[in-house]
Amino acid sequence: MRICVYAASSDHCDPIYHLAAHRLGQALARAGCTLVYGGGSTGSMGAVANGALSEGGEVIGILPRFMADLEWGHPGLTRLELVEDMRERKHRLLTGSDAVVALPGGCGTLEELFEAITLKRLGLYFNPIVLLDTQGYYRPLVDFLDRVIEERFMNPQHRAMWSLVAEPDDVLPCVRASPAWMENAREYAAVRG
Repeated sequence: MRICVYAASSDHCDPIYHLAAHRLGQALARAGCTLVYGGGSTGSMGAVANGALSEGGEVIGILPRFMADLEWGHPGLTRLELVEDMRERKHRLLTGSDAVVALPGGCGTLEELFEAITLKRLGLYFNPIVLLDTQGYYRPLVDFLDRVIEERFMNPQHRAMWSLVAEPDDVLPCVRASPAWMENAREYAAVRG
């Protein structure tokens, strides 16, 4: 399996987030999964890559050229692919992935996560989306998405687009247990009365 992981580059957050990212990388590598992520060397990005590499895993980074020019890329990856901009990076991360995992992060991570959810809602992405809820980080977001559904900006069926797990070791079992997204997803893209 090819698992796309969205993660933060911040080194200033609670180290528990980096530990969870490292553990996830280890779990993915032990299961024979290929990790594809944003290519950075710091924060949870660096931790998830280092975790996978420590177990002999394949790790592919997708990094915009301007970030490579700033030397933000991880030097020890299986492969580092340089792209022109953030838009191409997001497309390449998601294309061919068998699942998306969002680690706690800031606006970049949230943008990537919401793009994946939007594409799933529109029937353009059908694979699991898993939120790793380290320290309850994503609980407020899931509560907000419930409010979005309650206010009829999305349909109740859309709750099935994502899953929330507490521990890194829960991610792959959740991916494997996630039902396929509806082939008729576009019928639910518009909010119905």
